[in-house]
Order: sequence, then C-alpha cells, then structure tokens
Amino acid sequence: MDKNELMKQAIKRSVESVAKGGGPFGAIIAKDGEVIAEASNSVTLTNDPTAHAEINAIRQATQKLGTFDLSGCEIYSSCEPCPMCLGAIYWARLDKLYFAGTKTDAMEAGFDDSFIYDELKLDYADRKLYTRQMMREKAKEAFDKWRNFEEKIDY
Repeated sequence: MDKNELMKQAIKRSVESVAKGGGPFGAIIAKDGEVIAEASNSVTLTNDPTAHAEINAIRQATQKLGTFDLSGCEIYSSCEPCPMCLGAIYWARLDKLYFAGTKTDAMEAGFDDSFIYDELKLDYADRKLYTRQMMREKAKEAFDKWRNFEEKIDY
C-alpha cells in the first residue's frame, strides 16, 4: 500500500471508532508498505485512558513482531498525536510519523491537550497536579543495579 492508502485506512479506522462508541482516532503501523497493526481509540470502550489509537497500534505491532523496537516501521495517524502518543512513538523508535488532522482540529472537537504541554514546562511546585520528589537516593539503587546488570537488554 502507498502512503495515501495507509492514511485513508487510518482515517477509516477513526470514523469506524466513533460508530462503535470509541474516540475519533485511528492509527496504522506499516513496514515496507504492509500493514503490521491497525487500531482505533478505545478509551471509553475499555475504560483505559492510555488506549489511544497510536498506543493500541504500537502494542499490536510489538506483539506481532516480537520486539519493542519498531525501527523500519512507519505510523499513520488520523490526527496529530497527543503528548503521550508522541512519546510512545519516539520510545518505539518508529522511523516516520504521518498524520492527517491537527491538534487544533482535535481541540475544536473537545480533545485539548495543550494543558499538558503547558504543565511540562512548569516547576513541580507550580503544576496543577500535586507533584513532589521524594526518596531520590533510595530510588537510585535500581539505576545502580541496572548499570551493573550484565544481562540487561538496552532499550
């Protein structure tokens, strides 16, 4: 499939999602033009706030390919990814991101993520979500063990 067909498929998933009671978002992950995973937003269907289309597609692709590293793959999203999904796309090492609708389009439909971008810039004490750091030295024990663990799988 070419890029336009893949994007049309992502958009089709977003429209179908609304009809099923899910959010208006769809995503396709492809490798060499072949669909590896396709998903839609299922937040309201599964009561999982992380069940965005991109996250669902990443989960499917990693299971199908048996790896957390999706290098060599591309993601097609019906809308510009939110901060969580964008982070997951980077962590999954997808090579390319294509999207159709913009975050402004999503905002106009009631999906406004701008507050998250704003919150990330603030000091912990200034965030709307009560955020305090504690027990840093104790937590560093896990990092020390990780650095010295000879059988670790880097990611």
